[in-house]
Amino acid sequence: MKDMDLDPRDTTTALVHLYRGELQRMVTYRVRLDTTTNWAIGTAAGLISFALGHDGAPHFVLVLGLLMGLVFVWIEARRFQVFEMIRLRVRLLERGFYGDVLDLHPPVEWEAELGESLRRPKAPVSLLQAMSVRMRRNYLWVIGLLYAAWLLKIHLQGGSFFEAAHIGPLPGPWVVAASIVLVAPFVALAFVYRARERG
Repeated sequence: MKDMDLDPRDTTTALVHLYRGELQRMVTYRVRLDTTTNWAIGTAAGLISFALGHDGAPHFVLVLGLLMGLVFVWIEARRFQVFEMIRLRVRLLERGFYGDVLDLHPPVEWEAELGESLRRPKAPVSLLQAMSVRMRRNYLWVIGLLYAAWLLKIHLQGGSFFEAAHIGPLPGPWVVAASIVLVAPFVALAFVYRARERG
């Protein structure tokens, strides 16, 4: 506001409108997060129903489901980063501006932090941190169900487990090892980061 000749009422009006706008953006991104989760659940349920409901369905359909689940985690993590940035701004306005209005002793640096977030938007969590949060909150059980359904489908095909697990020219032990190598890092990532809550 250095170069602008604003009266305090103008500043108040601008902050109120900024708060309303950021709150609406936060709601929009919350809906986007829910939509991605719904797609992941719907896709997993459809693939599990197809694979286990038809004897002739190949088991690798569920491997594709695992890959799709991991893509959904990545998409949702990107959206979660934006959601967290917007949530930070909303909390700064609530604690700073409205805290000052209500005489609740707002943090001293809230204006500078809000200004920096508006000038140079940057997610307060990294992509890996966001993936960790989304895996832990939503996707562990989706991926776990797909993995369990895949193992069940292989078992139901009869014969040796590793013989039944082959995909085309790839031998069964390689397929099982690749599935573990693919999923294990994401499961481990789910427990690496705990989101700090801003008070």
